[in-house]
Amino acid sequence: MESDSLSSSQLLVPANSQQQCFLRRAETERVDKIEKNKNKEIKHDPRLSDVLKLLGDSLQVREMEDGASDVRKWEDLDIDILAKIFLSFDVFELTSGIAQVCSTWRLACCDPLLWRTLDLSMLKSNFIKIPLEPYVYVDGRSDKALTRVLKVALNLSRGSIVTLIFHFNLYVSDDQLTYTAERCQQLKRLVMPAWNRIKKTGICKAISKWKDLESLTMPSIANPPYLMEEIAKNCKKFSELKIMGPCDIFFASTLATYLPNLKVLSLRCSMLFKDALIIILDSLQQLEVLNISHCLLIEVPKPPARRKVLKALDYSILEKASRLREFLTCMDDSCIMCQRTRYDEGLMRWYKYEEGLWKVDEVRSLAI
Repeated sequence: MESDSLSSSQLLVPANSQQQCFLRRAETERVDKIEKNKNKEIKHDPRLSDVLKLLGDSLQVREMEDGASDVRKWEDLDIDILAKIFLSFDVFELTSGIAQVCSTWRLACCDPLLWRTLDLSMLKSNFIKIPLEPYVYVDGRSDKALTRVLKVALNLSRGSIVTLIFHFNLYVSDDQLTYTAERCQQLKRLVMPAWNRIKKTGICKAISKWKDLESLTMPSIANPPYLMEEIAKNCKKFSELKIMGPCDIFFASTLATYLPNLKVLSLRCSMLFKDALIIILDSLQQLEVLNISHCLLIEVPKPPARRKVLKALDYSILEKASRLREFLTCMDDSCIMCQRTRYDEGLMRWYKYEEGLWKVDEVRSLAI
């Protein structure tokens, strides 16, 4: 009787030459990548090597004790086992090769286990800055590559995505955003890309599809009220906001007006005005966690006095924040992140720093 689980005594052979070609091509690409990067400080993920070794070893035929060959084809392998193997591949490998090998592999690629999170944070646009709106020009090939990945991934996911992560330097269009929103309506957590090519109508249409949205990480936005109003109207479970940009009185007042029930707010590595901080602490009565780590805290006194950067929080701020479950701060001159925020004048130029650093936050997202 066959076991449902994979064991070292079982034999797996590919059903056709297309699968053999895929495995050989994947291994060749892996070796080429190692050769190209061997002199760079790039950490290779060992999981891909392990999976490819498992698949390669499975091509061998095991002679049974009675002399017969125990041969299993890939299309006969349990779908759940294939899906667990495919967890070791990223979205680009799933969409560019694996799902096209055969119908069984494609079915395994549709397993919801693979698609709770669609992480596109390693995908950036090839662009140049221009003087007129939208202030960037995105290369057509870059746009087509993103569209292809989105179409294949959203087709395979079958509406299973609950976390969607874009890179902050990925310039998504209205059409790409609304196409995505219509096909992942169970979304709970969203990390937004740059706003440049997204118009008010585009983001509002997308937000209207995400009724279950709980968490949003976003770059700074020039006119926040319409976005916050749309979230308040459509996303009744919304509780967590992370901003990658300045927080002034206008922004804080907008939060107080439209999102008074926020539970988590992160403003780390941003320019934060003291009066805005006071509005947040006074008005967001449901707030439990506030992160202002590495912020450039600005006080604006009455004219003719000039605004100044505060080196520490005063007693009135600390007293107001004492009701919070967590109040995360860092204003240490020796802290490298605090130094970077000051150097960038409160508007972090993340592209200058370590890849992936922009995703780091002292607060762990609740919407997982």
